[in-house]
Amino acid sequence: MDREIKIKWDEDFLMFYNVENLFEADPEPAFKNAPTLSGLNKWNKWRYNDKLKKIAQVFQLVSTARGKMPFVIGLSEIQGQKPLEELVTMPPFNSNFGFVHFESMDERGVDVAMVYDKSKVEILSAEPISFLFETISATDGSYDTTRDVLLCKIKVEGVVMNIFVLHLPSKREKDINKPKRDYILKEIREKILKIRKEEHEPVILCGDFNENPDDENLTNLLTDDEGKPLLHNPFLQMFRDKNFSTFHYADGLLFDQILFSEEFMSGELPWQYSVAEVFKPIELSSKDKNFTGRPFRTYAGTRYLGGYSDHFPVLVGFNKK
Repeated sequence: MDREIKIKWDEDFLMFYNVENLFEADPEPAFKNAPTLSGLNKWNKWRYNDKLKKIAQVFQLVSTARGKMPFVIGLSEIQGQKPLEELVTMPPFNSNFGFVHFESMDERGVDVAMVYDKSKVEILSAEPISFLFETISATDGSYDTTRDVLLCKIKVEGVVMNIFVLHLPSKREKDINKPKRDYILKEIREKILKIRKEEHEPVILCGDFNENPDDENLTNLLTDDEGKPLLHNPFLQMFRDKNFSTFHYADGLLFDQILFSEEFMSGELPWQYSVAEVFKPIELSSKDKNFTGRPFRTYAGTRYLGGYSDHFPVLVGFNKK
């Protein structure tokens, strides 16, 4: 096992995890090779239940390694509320955690969600931020849809803060989705600037950005229009150190990131940034010697592997004053 995870943190911490298609089980197909609702090959009840147990096991590993559970968890690639309802009843959640989730207009029904410790976190408000994109080739006025961005205003130990959870459009087909990511992150940046200017509240932005920390869209989030610090991204140095959360063929990627506003650095809050980590114990790593150090996936294409996810979780810890 990775020796680093043996060290328990004293910090409160947040976590983000792309759980790779945590979908409800497909109904029995009407005929062989019939299309499935999930789009996954033979996604039956047994595989769904095994996946749910494995995702819960990830949090058991986190809880054991860190001595506690995260107080806020961002999740992506969730389909519907049922997986969330079942997940939070399992150890180590044990019904002590709630969740916030909205159905998005994503064509595959893939959503983001926020899970939170009900004993520590009060939800003040929550909203989905939706995006529609014109389909240039369409003649019927149809639009491309994508996953919502989730915005939750929460109170923790008397401090009000704003949590964004996102999963941006993927890099595929010569990155045709880049303009969508550009647009979404520009809009989110404007919302963050407004919160900072008008409400003066801390902000945390977590998700699967489908971009690395040194890409322009991410570096644009680090400063405001006057060049003053806006968000801090501890995963930038980690990426430079070749610490990756996911892979595409031979490329190591750090798409999974947690950014936060400067109060967490300056000591103005009850917490101060301490440490960030890609959490990758041996249990979550591929058993194939050809893919050593990579996540143990549930699927590779249409081939079922029975693993956890094609992403490792990422964590950010804050020292308590």
